[in-house]
Amino acid sequence: MQVFNLRATVCLLSTLSLCYTAQADVKLPRIFGNHMVLQREQANPVWGTADAGETVTVQIEEQSHVTVADTNGNWRVELAPLEAGGPYTLSVSGSNELNFQDVLVGEVWLCSGQSNMQWPLNDINHADVEIATANNPQIRLLTIERNGTTIPQDDIRGEWQLSSSESAADFSAVGYLFGKRLQNALDVPIGLIDNAWGGSAAEAWMPRDVLEDANKYNEYIEMWDERCANYSDELHAQKIKEYREWVAAGKPHPKQHWPKDPRVDQQRPSNLYNGMVHPLLGFGIRGVIWYQGESNVRRAYAYRELFPLLISTWRELWQQGDFSFYWVQLADRHPEVATPQNSAWAELRESQTMTLSLPNTGEAVIIDSGEGRDVHPRDKQTVADRLVRHALAKNYGFEMASDSPRYTSMQVKGHTVTLTFEHVSSGGLRAFDTEEVKGFSIAGSDQQFVWAQAKIVSKNQVEVYSDQVTEPVAVRYAWAGNPVANLQDRNGLPVTPFRTDDWRAATKGKVK
Repeated sequence: MQVFNLRATVCLLSTLSLCYTAQADVKLPRIFGNHMVLQREQANPVWGTADAGETVTVQIEEQSHVTVADTNGNWRVELAPLEAGGPYTLSVSGSNELNFQDVLVGEVWLCSGQSNMQWPLNDINHADVEIATANNPQIRLLTIERNGTTIPQDDIRGEWQLSSSESAADFSAVGYLFGKRLQNALDVPIGLIDNAWGGSAAEAWMPRDVLEDANKYNEYIEMWDERCANYSDELHAQKIKEYREWVAAGKPHPKQHWPKDPRVDQQRPSNLYNGMVHPLLGFGIRGVIWYQGESNVRRAYAYRELFPLLISTWRELWQQGDFSFYWVQLADRHPEVATPQNSAWAELRESQTMTLSLPNTGEAVIIDSGEGRDVHPRDKQTVADRLVRHALAKNYGFEMASDSPRYTSMQVKGHTVTLTFEHVSSGGLRAFDTEEVKGFSIAGSDQQFVWAQAKIVSKNQVEVYSDQVTEPVAVRYAWAGNPVANLQDRNGLPVTPFRTDDWRAATKGKVK
């Protein structure tokens, strides 16, 4: 009898244990966590999972929201707008209770792109000064761990941290410096999400169905599909083995690199959208700062449609309207050229500038702050200064210039072309460093460009001419990978590179 009772007791306990483990705890993705920042003055979605039909209660400050998990166990509520402040506790309860501590309400910005956005604070000019002054608990940092996958994810790897000398050192330099300037100006909490991957292509940051529906990127998609179809775990293991043998042999010529698995590569279409954007969709943000394009230079002409498609897609999927989207135009790169010529880098910059046709956008022109021999300029302070001008002026009401001067029209009279610019500050245009205006080239109908002379004739006009071109029809400015150009406004904002012609681009038709 005692044996029977013991067995019955064991069976009963086992059954209870199975019932307990089958019951799902209320969970939230890790975008929600201790020390996070919620976007002020707008409704903020909060979502997660629980048992199907389970009642879930979400509380913060004086708000309480109750919902029921759907048949798939998903639930979602919207917090009513909160003013800047905190710290608060965000409580989520159902069969269990989660309490997220030290939650602030302020301004949240997503910092995305490739290596120049990923580039850490500890590897820029004056890094020691920036790191020593990084202790500010009003700035919160979240770095999304890199994750390339073909399957849309619901969660990320990463956790919110208070800004300190330790946490900021490895954070995106551009993102941190942008946020630091915002916090100093606004005196509210700032949340920064570092969501960048070096070497990434724009196509990787977009949903596959959007790329397919556009019917313009099929060759690029097919190239990656073929590359991945012929790859396997066994092949990858063999490549790693060969690499390690090369290292053990003293790294003889030719040089080898750690093998990349194309299936999780940061240039494979949709990989980064699935792994690093999809889990964030809906989280309250003020906007995005973006530094990417180097990996798309070979397809620069296609970028004029691809980049606005990326922005429009993110906005549509985020369901927070046309949130602000500010980007960094590519810096100068490669050796200077002796004669005017076509340039894929110039064409990519042109595509970026054309994207300003979308609402609530801005471009930080940094044609003067790159390094010809290094694709990763160390002067990230200038980048942040020019990005934050857009946010301060367009989002927060500060009276300051934000856009670099841009070409608007031309008038030909004899052998002279008069160019007119917009977004010129009250101080007018000026040539930096020398009185000679540098960076212009001019051509006739033969499309052969030569260097031109130029002079500033009014606050927002420049005359351009050359004795070699008696009947000019086109002018270009800073049209090179690494142009020698020095026209700017009195704020030090460089004139945006441009061309007045629409002659065939060198990268037109390049799709992969």
